Amino acid sequence: MSEQIQFIVEKLNQEPFRKNYNLITFDSLESTQLLQLLNDVLGEIDPKHAVDIREELPEQTAKRMLSLLGILKYKPPGSISDLSAFRQGLVTGSKPVIHPVLHWLLQRTNELKKRAYLARFLVKLEVPAEFLQDDTVADINKQYEELMEAFKNLHKECEQLKTSGLSTAEIRRDISAMEEEKDQLIKRVERLKKRVETVQNHQRMLEIARQLRLEKEREESLAQQKQEQKNQLFHAEQRLQRAQLQLKEMHHAVVDSKPESLMKKLEEEINFNSYLVTEKIPRELESKKNSAYFLQKVVAEPAMSQSDLNVLEIKINEVNAQMNQLIEKRMMKYEPIDSKFSMYRQQASIISRKKEAKAEELQAAKEEMSSTEKQMLQKTSQAHELEGSEVLKGDEFKHYVNKLRSKNTFYKKKRLEIAEITAEYGILQRTEELLKQRHEAIQQQLQAIEEKKGISGYSYTQEELERVSAVKSEMDEMKGRTLDNMSEMVKKLNAMVAEKKASLAPVIKELRQLRQKCQELTQECDEKKIQYDSCAAGLESNRSTLEQEVKGLLEECVQEESNYRYINCMKRNLEVQLQRAKEEMKAYISPDPQERRKAIRLEGAVMMPASKIKEILSNITFPNCTTERIGEDVVLDVVQ
Repeated sequence: MSEQIQFIVEKLNQEPFRKNYNLITFDSLESTQLLQLLNDVLGEIDPKHAVDIREELPEQTAKRMLSLLGILKYKPPGSISDLSAFRQGLVTGSKPVIHPVLHWLLQRTNELKKRAYLARFLVKLEVPAEFLQDDTVADINKQYEELMEAFKNLHKECEQLKTSGLSTAEIRRDISAMEEEKDQLIKRVERLKKRVETVQNHQRMLEIARQLRLEKEREESLAQQKQEQKNQLFHAEQRLQRAQLQLKEMHHAVVDSKPESLMKKLEEEINFNSYLVTEKIPRELESKKNSAYFLQKVVAEPAMSQSDLNVLEIKINEVNAQMNQLIEKRMMKYEPIDSKFSMYRQQASIISRKKEAKAEELQAAKEEMSSTEKQMLQKTSQAHELEGSEVLKGDEFKHYVNKLRSKNTFYKKKRLEIAEITAEYGILQRTEELLKQRHEAIQQQLQAIEEKKGISGYSYTQEELERVSAVKSEMDEMKGRTLDNMSEMVKKLNAMVAEKKASLAPVIKELRQLRQKCQELTQECDEKKIQYDSCAAGLESNRSTLEQEVKGLLEECVQEESNYRYINCMKRNLEVQLQRAKEEMKAYISPDPQERRKAIRLEGAVMMPASKIKEILSNITFPNCTTERIGEDVVLDVVQ
């Protein structure tokens, strides 16, 4: 628990919260402060929740926080398994409830920001089925779903571009490298121009080199067109072979079959195709649609953790167990008639499964036959490429055998000629050995004669001189070829330089325009930013003043409303008292004694002569008494 609190304090002291808490101050926070802190963290994840909790009721705060935590897939810890207890702890700001929530939120803030952003657009609004009966509502709901799918695709593309796109630093490095390469190429071009200007007729040579380059490019394009036409011809030959093979098969089928068998075969094929169209393919299509629908629902929901998957597996196992129990109960409640029906149903299901299995086997066999035919066509095309031929039958095979026999006789004849040539080669080899022996003997005699004459080594020196002259001639020829190669290389380099210059010219021109445009946009952006900041500051100050005025007016309105209600209540009370006073006065002045007895004032009144009352009142004043004359008497009414 201490590690959890320490982690929360470290995260809250960092950007963007900067609370400057320590363990003691954080632990001493009150429940309202804890709730406000949790609300601040939720407001950082979703800006819609950045509010002051003092301005709303606790139930509204708990409902808003619970809805956001539900969207973020927060699961309460094991010690708070009851949702009502968790809700109560969230309302009261209980530390055992708030601390795990803060720890979970601060661990994955960036991921939860992304999930909250996506939830604004991907949480589907459930429209009741009776409203979808209206065409307008159905069309709007369909457009809403299409826009949701388009948002999913755009978000995926955006994420891919963020992960796989080049950064600005890499683009700048590439641009700087290209500029350096451009400068180097310009320098090399200038050097080559200076070297070429000393050569006679350099303009004509450059024009000839340009024409040569154009002709080489034309040659490459023609070679490419030739290769494309060869490929088209090859594909056309393959199509022709397939058509010929199909024609042969159809001829054989027509020759060996009768109309009844053809009709029967067609009926079987029609029945099979109708079964595929009416039963098998619709079932498969429906299953694919259901699986695609479920997959779309899974994709639309936020990412699930391993604990969520475990909970779903447990629920699936429970539902399967309940299904099995219901099936067993239903089977136990079956009557004999129902058991017969169940037997027929089982037989029908077995037959349908067999039918589906046979249909799948037939479909697989057809696919295998088509693949085999494709392989056969490929093999035949390969045989044609290797100058082979197709499989021969009948008279063609006999003709091929006769051809092989004639080739065999020709082979034997050539084999005899090879044997004769081999024998002659042996004779010539022996003759060569004898001539070498005679040459060595003559060389020895020549050396002996040179020693006698005193000019030993003359023949060897003569041979060496001849050999050196031959080597010198070869070297001279090689130098000439090297010079030709160097001149040709210079021409190629000139052509490459011109080509690179021509290819880089539009890029450089476009780069200049883009730089100018970038500077203009940057300047415009700075101006707009300054305007925006000034406008935002003015609007913020106006907003604060207006908020203060609205707050004061609201308080004044509340006070006036309270005064109005108080005055209204007092008015109603006075009206009631006035009505009662009128009724009392009416009963009091009534000539009927019975009516006068009903008067309330006479119950606490004392009747005495007026002179006596005047004498008493002249001596004493009663602050809580009133007097009233009735004929010759004065009534003293004591106000209680």
